[in-house]
Amino acid sequence: MADYGHDLEFGVFIEPAARSADQVVALSVLAEDAGYDLVSYNDHPYSPRSLDALALMSFAAARTGRVRLAANVFSLPLRPPAVLAQAVASLDILSHGRAELGIGAGSAWDAIEAMGGRRLDPGDSVEALEEGIHVIRELWDAGEQGSVTFEGKYYRLAGALRGPAPAHDIGIWVGAFKPRMLRLVGRLAGGWWPTVAALKPGDLTAGNAVIDAAAARAGREPPAIRRLLNLGVVGAPARETAAQLARLALEDGIGTFVVTANDPGAIANFASEVAPRVREAVEEARLRGATGARR
Repeated sequence: MADYGHDLEFGVFIEPAARSADQVVALSVLAEDAGYDLVSYNDHPYSPRSLDALALMSFAAARTGRVRLAANVFSLPLRPPAVLAQAVASLDILSHGRAELGIGAGSAWDAIEAMGGRRLDPGDSVEALEEGIHVIRELWDAGEQGSVTFEGKYYRLAGALRGPAPAHDIGIWVGAFKPRMLRLVGRLAGGWWPTVAALKPGDLTAGNAVIDAAAARAGREPPAIRRLLNLGVVGAPARETAAQLARLALEDGIGTFVVTANDPGAIANFASEVAPRVREAVEEARLRGATGARR
C-alpha cells in the first residue's frame, strides 16, 4: 500500500490540434466549467499538426480563471531551460498562480534533431534534464541575492539574473519510466507523471519504491512528491472506472488522474460520473483507516 494522502485532483489531456484550434480552447474552457483541476497539452514542437504548447497554455489561461495549465510534458531538448523558466514563471504571474511545469528528457530524437535540437543518448538526456531542473530552480529563486553561475555539461549560466519569481510554488512534474529517471524524480522533482499505456503490471509499485528510496537518500519525504497518471481514453463504465482509480489512489499513491478527452461529452461525463465516485471511495477508505488506527 502506498497512499501518500494527497488531495485527489483530476485533469484532462486535450490534443493541441492546430486544425481545430478554436475547439481546443473551447474544450479547455469546458474542462474548467466541469470542475477539473488541470488542463494539459502535449509538447511536440516538431509537429506541424500541433499548436505550440506554451502559446496554447497562455491563450487558454486568458480564457479561464481557475483551472491550472501544464504541458504534458515539455520536451527539454527543444526548450532551453533558462528561457523555459522565464516563460513558465511569466505565465504563472499572468494567470495568478495557475501554471505548472511538466517536463521530460526527450523522445522522437529524429524529429528533435531535424528541428535543430541536440541528439542525446538515454544516459546523457537524463543528465541534461537534471541540469535543466537545477537551472530552472536557480532562476526562479529570486529571493536570493546576486546573479547565477552554473557550469554544467549541457547547460550553463554565466552570471544570469534571477527571476521573475513565479506567483506560486510551481510543481516540476517529470515524465519518467526507467530507474535512472525515477531516481531523479526522487531527488529533485515535485511529481512523477507516467502514462498508463507505457506501464506493465507492477510498474507503479516498483517505480514508487525507487522514487521513495531516492527521496529518502536526498533527505526528502516521499509524500512531498505528487504521483500523476495519464489514463488515456477511458471507455469502461463509470462505476468500474471509478473503482479502478480508487484502487490506484489507495494502493499506488496516485493523486492526480489525467484523462484524454477530445470531445465535450467525454469531458463532462468523466467529471460528473467518474471523479465524484473516486473521491467518495477514497475518502471513505481513508476514514475507515483513520478510525481503525485510533482503536
